[in-house]
Amino acid sequence: MQNKLSFHQSSVNLEIIGLPDYSNNEYKDEISIISHWKLTIIDKPLIEGKVEHLVPIMDAFYIYSNLLIKNEIPLYESKLIDIKAENLNIHNIVLKSSKPNVKPLTLKIGNSLLSDTINCFDQLNESSKVRVKTTDFSNNISNKIKFGFNNRAKFSNLILTPFIAICSLILFSCTFIYLFNPIEDNQKNELIKAK
Repeated sequence: MQNKLSFHQSSVNLEIIGLPDYSNNEYKDEISIISHWKLTIIDKPLIEGKVEHLVPIMDAFYIYSNLLIKNEIPLYESKLIDIKAENLNIHNIVLKSSKPNVKPLTLKIGNSLLSDTINCFDQLNESSKVRVKTTDFSNNISNKIKFGFNNRAKFSNLILTPFIAICSLILFSCTFIYLFNPIEDNQKNELIKAK
């Protein structure tokens, strides 16, 4: 029986179907042997393929979005997928089939659908239940442009530690000042000497 895992973001759904690799002591709900995948974008035809198509498509989206972020010419072309900007808000995607005599699938998506698709790919990369053999390039790019929850958690941990340290220092200082007040001690000593 094959496992199915879905990654959702607003109007995009990425479904990964496959099996665990029991020779690597994986649990029965994990997937490391991907048989196929499906990408559903609202109001668009279903995109699906084999595992060897998944990584190049993910790379294409990461490279293209990286070009957008860097304000470079947003154009990506390969044997499997072409992505180029029609204008600031519309992106043309041409998916080429690896099967002979199959016409390419052309999609137009907006910025929100592009962002949702990349978010689904980020969720897949961050998932502990799916092992995708990605290229070094997709790992590097995805780490630079991720917008997922993990980056927010890392950011909060980065801020939280100094905040706790500062609060502890203030609390310790206030306690120390309350317990030891040199002005009151001097006044008490003067009263004792006066008697």
